[in-house]
Amino acid sequence: MTSGYFKASSMPDDAIELGRIQEAFGIKGWVRIHPHSADTEALFAATEWHLQPPEPKFARGFSAFTGVVSVKVGEIKAHADGIVARIDGLDDRTGAEGLKGVRISVPRSAFPVTPEGEFYWVDLIGLRVVNREGVEMGVVRDLMPTGPNSVLVLEYTDINADGKEQLSERMIPFVDAYVDKVDQAARLITVDWGLDY
Repeated sequence: MTSGYFKASSMPDDAIELGRIQEAFGIKGWVRIHPHSADTEALFAATEWHLQPPEPKFARGFSAFTGVVSVKVGEIKAHADGIVARIDGLDDRTGAEGLKGVRISVPRSAFPVTPEGEFYWVDLIGLRVVNREGVEMGVVRDLMPTGPNSVLVLEYTDINADGKEQLSERMIPFVDAYVDKVDQAARLITVDWGLDY
């Protein structure tokens, strides 16, 4: 496979994996992207991606490159129900097919600045959540898109019927009516939410 478009690289310390290459798209080297989040602004804004081979369990027969490489993004656009992209220098379907499963990362420092009161999902993962009374609600494990708004998916330790600790899940709509404050510096979200909701 032609590899002139790959540049040996190292993974930036603040790299965030944003998606994977699903498959080739068309005959001119375009690829279909599977984003990890509904928030794809950083993926679209990046002019350079850092690529890693597929995870070992998906890497059977993968030989496009080893280690971490960077590529220049030629074009990226929404297409039908997904995203397609062209990597500079990659202009044939065979080359694009060889990238199936490749992981795409972008440095967090390269993300576009968000307007006041808006956040990237990745910045909310891992934040503690407390309610107005100071009761610990859990830690943000994920966000779930539900159409017009997202839902915080929290993980917390609970006591089961046998008196043993277990991990449980709690969901809180990420809307102004329930979220009082997001303090990224303190890694804390304050919500108007009760334990019995």
